[in-house]
Amino acid sequence: MGATKTRGKAKRSGASKKSARSDGDSARFVEPECKDARKIDKKFYEKELARLQVELVKLQEWIKHEGLKVVVLFEGRDAAGKGGVIKRIMQRLNPRVCRVVALGTPTERETTQWYFQRYTPHLPAAGEMVLFDRSWYNRAGVERVMGFCTEHEYSEFLRSCPEFERMLIRSGIILIKYWFSVSDEEQERRFEARIKDPVKRWKLSPMDMESRARWMEYSKAKDDMFKYTDIKQAPWYVVAADNKKRARLNCINHLLGLIHYKDLTPEPIELPPRQKDKGYIRPPITDQTFVPDVY
Repeated sequence: MGATKTRGKAKRSGASKKSARSDGDSARFVEPECKDARKIDKKFYEKELARLQVELVKLQEWIKHEGLKVVVLFEGRDAAGKGGVIKRIMQRLNPRVCRVVALGTPTERETTQWYFQRYTPHLPAAGEMVLFDRSWYNRAGVERVMGFCTEHEYSEFLRSCPEFERMLIRSGIILIKYWFSVSDEEQERRFEARIKDPVKRWKLSPMDMESRARWMEYSKAKDDMFKYTDIKQAPWYVVAADNKKRARLNCINHLLGLIHYKDLTPEPIELPPRQKDKGYIRPPITDQTFVPDVY
């Protein structure tokens, strides 16, 4: 990847959305039929990830320099790998420039607000990039399936969301939306792994268990969501995520290809000499409280 990226609408691969005609008029978007679970060489993965992370740092510096406002939404099935991609994106970046927003359950007060109101305070200012680990699309997914919103609230969301996103784009925000697609079998395998691993068990919630029981309802909700919100100004990009490592590389590479940026890496600098003591006397080391030297 060169120092300069070319912007333009990236082509959607086989891992992106597919459409099937229904009743001869509207397109219904379905999960990719072919899940790419091929293993990827560990050394290649680590080398390629390191290269992409260098490019992410260049993108970060360009966002700061140009005062860009970038929003990236990460949606998808539970255990589809959204958090893993976000973690790799953030790993080398400055949290003051690029930050993650992962909102919890709405408070009683928030449930009385305009639906998008709890998300707008987290939108970026100039020179910032915000990664939403789940977003306002909760209404089209979990809230719809679990009955946490009324039919009117759901219909109003489908009507308002495209206009809300167009408004963001007109204000100068670059809006990018990813849907992580995982097969039934792979999701089950990941859930089982989380159950067995005490370090990962916290990731499982009663809502996750319920999502397994309502797999088809979530599929239908996702189809309807795409039908109304896959707009030209902010299309959905589908990431085939049965292979986590491959999904991470594909997503980061695609993200880098959507924003034009230049390499602003500063020239190497020389450290100035350290200031001389000039009579400074350090207090006794026994006056300080140290962390026990266990290791």
